Amino acid sequence: MPLDYERLIASTYDAQYADIRDDSGDREFYAALAAERGGPVLELGCGTGRVLLPIARTGLPCVGVDPSPAMLEVLRAKDPPANLTLVQGYMEALDLDRRDFALATAPFRAFMHLLTVDAQLAALTRIRDHLRGDGWLALDVFDPDLARMAVDDPETPQPPFELDGQTITRTYAVRRDRVTQTMDVRFRFITAAGDELGVEAVQMRWIYRYELEHLLWRAGFEPLRWLADYRGRAYDGSGDIIVVARRR
Repeated sequence: MPLDYERLIASTYDAQYADIRDDSGDREFYAALAAERGGPVLELGCGTGRVLLPIARTGLPCVGVDPSPAMLEVLRAKDPPANLTLVQGYMEALDLDRRDFALATAPFRAFMHLLTVDAQLAALTRIRDHLRGDGWLALDVFDPDLARMAVDDPETPQPPFELDGQTITRTYAVRRDRVTQTMDVRFRFITAAGDELGVEAVQMRWIYRYELEHLLWRAGFEPLRWLADYRGRAYDGSGDIIVVARRR
């Protein structure tokens, strides 16, 4: 049967990804950019607020956009400040009643959920339209490893977690299409007794550094910085692809 997305995905999202992301420095990176640029700040794919909530708690006016009602409910349960507005929606169809954002961000691979060039360009164009004249955009994607992209990942268990008194293990498997540059990630949730609670499938599209630069220029942005990590290491073909661009 389909997963209860809110209970098995949104409710466990922070615990599942804390070990993966919290040591990367991404929250501090985006918070520093927000402090540099000032508000208002727009985050696309805000999820449960792992990156956006600390920024909002500094007092900057913030807007978070996410397609998942369940993720936004988890964020609302964290008692966000009044200066944080939450909107359910997709970045490629962004249409807010303000066009004065100093900074827009798309952390933790949010841009990779756009599966076509049309969707990517639509998102970048809509984001640009919501920035003020000197506004900036910052986003990150992973830097594709050609050897890894050539093979699929077999089903692999992740560390178990507790939910409603049950011990649950999440497994993942990845199938990659090298023609479309897309990957199908399949998560299974299994109890300690071996019962399958459900399956969640996620599609993502990987993107290369100069492919991303081309998209940014087409959408009306000028890249300012290309980084390989959140501590300021210049992009060198290893690590992540992190770009900071300005509206032109």
